[in-house]
Amino acid sequence: MYNKEYHRKDLSKLSFLITGGAGFIGSNIANYLLKHRAGKVVVLDNLSEGQFKNIEAFCQLPNFSFIQGDITDFATCLKASENIDYVIHQGALGSVPRSIKYPLATNAANVTGFLHVLEAARKNQVKRMVYASSSSVYGDSELLPKKEEIIGSPLSPYAVSKLVNEQYAAIYNRTYAMEVIGLRYFNIFGPNQKPDGAYAAVLPLFMKAILTNEAPFINGDGEQSRDFTFVENAVKANILALFTESNQSFGKVYNIAAGESYSVNQLFQMLKEISGSKLHPIHREERAGDVRRSLANISAAKNDLGYTPEVFAKEGLEITFEWFKKTYQKT
Repeated sequence: MYNKEYHRKDLSKLSFLITGGAGFIGSNIANYLLKHRAGKVVVLDNLSEGQFKNIEAFCQLPNFSFIQGDITDFATCLKASENIDYVIHQGALGSVPRSIKYPLATNAANVTGFLHVLEAARKNQVKRMVYASSSSVYGDSELLPKKEEIIGSPLSPYAVSKLVNEQYAAIYNRTYAMEVIGLRYFNIFGPNQKPDGAYAAVLPLFMKAILTNEAPFINGDGEQSRDFTFVENAVKANILALFTESNQSFGKVYNIAAGESYSVNQLFQMLKEISGSKLHPIHREERAGDVRRSLANISAAKNDLGYTPEVFAKEGLEITFEWFKKTYQKT
């Protein structure tokens, strides 16, 4: 189940660069590649959001190397992508609220940083680049389920930055014939996700609250819904995109989700049942820039990449809660 084999190629002669590889999703992708004997895996991360402990166990492996550096520095990107076959770009400054508070930092990391990685990959003649986009690009579009070709107006600087990524990727494909594929993630959760910091995502905050027996906060009425997607599905999508032989996929972007929607209230109730918690959440004001409802149409990824979800919400929550218990519960 967890980290099944999603590739057919022999990875032992291939080299991979993962930007943001010490982060939540990036470290899970690194784990997959190393588990399946990739020839070389390089992680580039400035550790502002990523955690060294996510990749510490890899550092003793001969086919792994870590570069502590920033994608806002073009020379660093050029150096990191030398002699690399595939780039997996996960490096970004996440969080809608943070982007509203810090738009310049968001643009520097997510737009300038993205362009640096893209241009460095082009100059170093990387075979293919797969990058992380976000469901936030759908903005104020009320159409459900979300289809890739129909988006609304962005509701935050973060959403703008991800939309610009998609446009740059399409231009690089069209202008330079670069093999580049984008993945629009929908609320990814799972092991290695941080429960700490001002911009932690809702599910790790819920799990931390349960483990510390402190009532969690829910923004607004809690009826806002999301297509919560276990991280194994994101790993699978990245591997499929790296090796797809579907030429029509280049320059395009795909929804990566479970194709099911739950409200925040429902998710907390599921976690209560899994954990046996009796906590009641505290509701507070709505959050600026939030989308009310989100649900993905994943048919394009299924048709072009062969993507289907591996793990759905309840099983993913069970796996993640067990990981949080082992990692964060006080002894």
